[in-house]
Amino acid sequence: MKRRQFLKSTSALLGGTLLSSVALPALAQAEPVKGGTLIWGHSETTQNLDMHQTGTASTGRVLQNVHDSIVTVDKDLNVIPNLAESYEISDDGTVYTFKLRDDVMFHNGKKMTSEDVKYSFERCKDPATGAVNFEVFNNVTGIETPDDTTVVVTLDKVNAPFIFRLAENGAGVVMPAGSGDEQGNTPIGCGPFKFVRREFGNEVELERFDDYWDGPAYLDKVIAREITEPTVRLTGLRTGELHMINDIPADRITEIEAEEGLQVVSWFPLNWDFVNFNHDFEPFKDPKVREAFDYMIDKEALLEGALWGQGKVTASPSYPTSASYNHDLKQRPQDIEKAKALLAEAGYGPGELSVVFKATTNYPYHIEAAQIMLEWFRMAGVDATIEQLTWSDWLSQVWVDKDFQISMMNFFTLWEPDFLYYSMWNTEGAFNYRKISHPKVDELTAKARVTTDPQARAEVYKEVQKIVHDETLDVLLWFRNGTIGAQPAVQGLDTIVHPNGSNLNFHKVWLQN
Repeated sequence: MKRRQFLKSTSALLGGTLLSSVALPALAQAEPVKGGTLIWGHSETTQNLDMHQTGTASTGRVLQNVHDSIVTVDKDLNVIPNLAESYEISDDGTVYTFKLRDDVMFHNGKKMTSEDVKYSFERCKDPATGAVNFEVFNNVTGIETPDDTTVVVTLDKVNAPFIFRLAENGAGVVMPAGSGDEQGNTPIGCGPFKFVRREFGNEVELERFDDYWDGPAYLDKVIAREITEPTVRLTGLRTGELHMINDIPADRITEIEAEEGLQVVSWFPLNWDFVNFNHDFEPFKDPKVREAFDYMIDKEALLEGALWGQGKVTASPSYPTSASYNHDLKQRPQDIEKAKALLAEAGYGPGELSVVFKATTNYPYHIEAAQIMLEWFRMAGVDATIEQLTWSDWLSQVWVDKDFQISMMNFFTLWEPDFLYYSMWNTEGAFNYRKISHPKVDELTAKARVTTDPQARAEVYKEVQKIVHDETLDVLLWFRNGTIGAQPAVQGLDTIVHPNGSNLNFHKVWLQN
């Protein structure tokens, strides 16, 4: 199979972020100038700063500016060279040869070589590292470095999404050889900004890296202030304390768009949200109970109540423009009586089932959504309570310890179908914190990896979606819009949103004097 055929077959599955609107003041666009510190009101808090280990989009959104990956994607999510100036795939799809750029410098002053790529890939593959993308390298049997600018990766069998997974700034990120122990607290990369400091739960400071291979950034510094409270974030923008914020409060977007002197960038989608069941919790082992909870939820009403309609309901988590999106699936309508009947069939009469809904204050709209859903649960005869957790506590209890009954989460950047379906629903998936183990899903997600025909592969993922829906492994809710608000002085906002719809790249952003 030729490289061009391989790329054609896989890229046909994907679609890019849909930019819905850019409301910018009519300012004269001068040439970019260097200098200045941009203060960004970041809507979430960062966690572990090790790009291999972190599973949170909030941290990745910052580290996107510190690290670069061996390949990346263009605006249409086609894979293009990055730290590798070129790459070739063997006819049988099992050997990947990367020719590296010879002008890439790390923030510690070391020049990047093939040794660093080998180290980074082997570190991600090693189970002891605890990398969230370890399974990307499951089929890798050898990594050779014939010279300083050549890396040859050999797989034991075809893995159709392999090159796309390397385009993520997790699996494909290149770190200096031997730097693993430092990455969690002092990340070292070769991106446009170098890490300076972090005050946990408060702010992260990045500084321009003048030796960046793709040309230095315009900004001297970016300071990401972690402000999870939406109204505080918005007030900071309006008073000028903040240059820009992400996640404008959903109920204020129309107001801010009409406000003279502020810029608004909106796009769709930013992420998707779903309700999670712990499949080890006895009641949720029964698909009838899970289905009953699905019938309790009015998805359109929830979208309006928690997000002020800033999104679109969906029965599939696939990118809206992806060929793998299963348009045949329809969300279950709210039917409280049907929910009661299903619970009765499962052996739970009124008041006989109790659940605790764990939601994180890191996403205030999750708290609002949980409060709305609890009223519906109670209408169906379920004794339901809510437990509000900080982001760190949610990650510890729900993500790591899997100590929960029912919860809610959103996921970003899962634009690649393998990353989405294998990570989320395969028994061994890195993001399968719900303890889902479904043999047919495991079989299908493994089958997709060796299916190179684009339409056939898309059909496999449609089968996975149907199982997730029909057996209510989770309850898909909606895609959420993304928004940025900014002061007039912030320029280059048309370059800031990564094609995956989640990450923010400050390389070409500048401040007008």
